[in-house]
Amino acid sequence: MERTLSPEEKIRRAEEIYERRRNGYNVRNVATVNVSEKKNNYSLFKKMILQILICLLIYFIFYLIQNSNYVFSEEVINKTKEVLSYDINLQAIYTEIQNQINNLSKGILSNEEGNNNTINNTVNTMNEDAIGGAEVEAIDTKAILASAQEITNYNELKKGEIEKEEPLTDAEYIKNNYSLIKPIEGIVSSEFGLRNVDNPIVSKNHSGIDVAANTGTVIKAAMEGTVTISSTVGDYGQHIKITNGDVSTLYAHCSKLYVKEGEKISQGQEIAEVGSTGKSTGPHLHFEIIRGTTYINPRDILQF
Repeated sequence: MERTLSPEEKIRRAEEIYERRRNGYNVRNVATVNVSEKKNNYSLFKKMILQILICLLIYFIFYLIQNSNYVFSEEVINKTKEVLSYDINLQAIYTEIQNQINNLSKGILSNEEGNNNTINNTVNTMNEDAIGGAEVEAIDTKAILASAQEITNYNELKKGEIEKEEPLTDAEYIKNNYSLIKPIEGIVSSEFGLRNVDNPIVSKNHSGIDVAANTGTVIKAAMEGTVTISSTVGDYGQHIKITNGDVSTLYAHCSKLYVKEGEKISQGQEIAEVGSTGKSTGPHLHFEIIRGTTYINPRDILQF
C-alpha cells in the first residue's frame, strides 16, 4: 500500500525535482556552447590554414617563374616581373572610373556646349601613381564624336561663308532673276567690248552688240518693264531704254519708235524698227543689257 506523503515531504521532493531539472538544463546549455565554440574555432583554423597554403603556393609559383629559365620562356618571365614591379593603386583606378561614369551620366558635353565650343576634345589623365608611374589617358568617346561633328559643321559653315563671299556675276544674276528673249533675229556684226577700229564715228569700247538687219525690221522688247528713255537725239539716234528693277535693256539707231517714256511694256511687245540713225555705218540694232551702271555682254545671257 502506497504511503501517503506529508505536506513537508511533498515540498522537499518538489524542491529536489526543481533543483535536478535546473542543474540539468545548465549542463546541457554549457555542453552545447562548448561544442559550438569548438566547431567555430576549428572552422576558422581551417580557413586560416587554407589561406596560408594558397599564399605560399602563389609565392612559390612567382618564385619559380622568376628563378627558372627552363620551365618558362624569357618573355613570360619578363612580363611577370613587369607585373610584379607595378605599384597598383586600386583606389585611384576605381575613383577615376567612377568619375568617368558620372561625367557620362550627367551629359557634360551637350549639343549646346558643342555649338559654343567649336573644337572641345576632353581627355582625362589618371594620376601617375595609378599604374607604376605611367600615365593612362581615359578618352571620352562621346566628346570625340561630338568634336568630329563640330568640325564637320564648322567646315560647312566656312564653305557657306566662302560661297557668300563670291557673289554671282551680273550675267548669272540676270539669268537667275529675269527672263529675256532676243529682240530680233540676225547676224552679230560687231561684238561687245574693245574694238580695233579707225572709223572716228565707231566707238572703241563697244557697250553692246550690233545685230545686222534690214531697215524697217520690227524690234521686240527683250523683257518687260517701263520705258525710261524714248529719244531721237545723241549718238544713239532714235533709241529706247526699258528698265525693270536694277536691269535695263537699250535699243539704238532705230528708224522708228513705237513707244513713249512712262509706258509699261510687256516682253515681246513691238517697240521700234531697225534703222541707221545717229552715229551708225549701216542699218542694224545696237542692243545693250545694263545692271545698275555695269554693261553686260548680251551673249552671256542670250544666244545670237
